[in-house]
Amino acid sequence: MPSPFPRMDPYLEAADMWEDFQANLAMEIQAQLTPYLRPRYIAALTPRVVYDEVVIARPYTIKPEVSVWKVHDRPQVGVATAISPPPLVGTVSLEEPVREQRIEIHEVETKRLVTVLEILSPVNKRRGHDAFESYRRKRRHLLRTEVHLMEIDLLRVGERASIATPLPDEPYFIFLYRGPQPSRVEIWPLPLQKPIPVVPVPLLEPDPDVPLDLGRAIQVIYDRVAYDLRIDYNQEPPHPDLFEPEDKAWLENHLKGLSQD
Repeated sequence: MPSPFPRMDPYLEAADMWEDFQANLAMEIQAQLTPYLRPRYIAALTPRVVYDEVVIARPYTIKPEVSVWKVHDRPQVGVATAISPPPLVGTVSLEEPVREQRIEIHEVETKRLVTVLEILSPVNKRRGHDAFESYRRKRRHLLRTEVHLMEIDLLRVGERASIATPLPDEPYFIFLYRGPQPSRVEIWPLPLQKPIPVVPVPLLEPDPDVPLDLGRAIQVIYDRVAYDLRIDYNQEPPHPDLFEPEDKAWLENHLKGLSQD
């Protein structure tokens, strides 16, 4: 079933769906770019694992220091009895793996890294998290090289990379840093109500940019993975709230129209 959103679907930002969505989107971007890249370049998926701390409330029992004893090998003169304290209910802090995928474009002959496409995860945008600091270090390193960097930010939550140019209040963005121009960034704001534009993916000079149709990639995996069976559009979309009141009104009307079809 096609997605009811001809653009990014905010319901795909849900915490229980994002890791699956990101992985499928990375694979679809790889498949979409490959025909444009061959035979000089390849697009490779580069997995990495970071750990996110989750707190789970669960009961646990503290072993009592006093037990109940009964003596049966001689005449019973008394029974020592102790009442165990009730179990305590607490929270358990666990670290769960978060699997991420990025797309790397390499030159076939030299194995040279040419372009990196990052699909940002919530942990990449959460200040204070180890993955936030790690990603910022890797990002700074790339921006000091000749490698092109494209950041695909399809998350409303979290902190975006600081740039000198003020950003409009749009929910999603694509940022492109071309390697030879480290102080310049190309920015595509992605409004909720408009289709995602086709954007250029740079290669080595003098090869021309190749197109990335991110909107089509999202539509393809939505249908292929059957996200329509996993999303309840009768519920509110994941937090945070949309920036603009007109976006909220549009979303309500759009979903109302879906329920009437």
